[in-house]
Amino acid sequence: MLAPGAPASALSDVKERVRLLRDAGADAVVVFHFDDAFAKLSADEFVDRIRSACDIRRIVVGPDFHFGHRAEGDVEKLRERGKRYGFAVDVVQPIEIDGAIVSSTRIRNLLLAGAVEPATRLLGRPYAVRGQVVHGERRGRSLGFPTINLALPRERLLPRDGIYAMWAEMGEGRFKAAASLGVRPTFGGGERVLEAFLLDFSGEVYGEEVEGAFVKRLRDEIAFASPAELSAQIAKDVEETRRALA
Repeated sequence: MLAPGAPASALSDVKERVRLLRDAGADAVVVFHFDDAFAKLSADEFVDRIRSACDIRRIVVGPDFHFGHRAEGDVEKLRERGKRYGFAVDVVQPIEIDGAIVSSTRIRNLLLAGAVEPATRLLGRPYAVRGQVVHGERRGRSLGFPTINLALPRERLLPRDGIYAMWAEMGEGRFKAAASLGVRPTFGGGERVLEAFLLDFSGEVYGEEVEGAFVKRLRDEIAFASPAELSAQIAKDVEETRRALA
């Protein structure tokens, strides 16, 4: 809302954050809808809005936390309000890995470079995206490797184009997948898509929601002289995917 023309940068969506918080032990999660009215709340109105959700006992923030219209509130102001309303404020210091602070910017830069394995170390889990299976051009089927095409939210950040070893999770279970992210240059290029060949799976999953977790980048996306050459390379990618996910 604050930067409608900005490039896609979201590392997660609301559903994923709620799931991650619950997995971490949260009994309940309250989601506030951030809109223009919310953005214009004063610091005191912001605290009142948070307090209206439940009986606040403790608030956990980072050292650079700011809140309220034009970021007028800071950690010290939050502590002052805590003394007034009876809640504690914990400040969590930044975490460092390999001598640098773990931040969303650092993770984004790794993903944009295709470095999904270092990004996994910072996140504590493989970077994953979730989308609905939609109909594609069925080129994978003609190559001997039928793929699923995922429709992804436009705001989600995607790694650098290339071929990836991926875990695909859906209603039928969790499957190894050789995934292609890019514009399919062998067939003249086009819209950027994420498609995946599910290993050891057969069946139709159109309309289902699938979560794809990027585990290892296998190679660049390149144009081949013929579909036959591409098919031979996909066979190698599948074997490399088996090794990467073994």
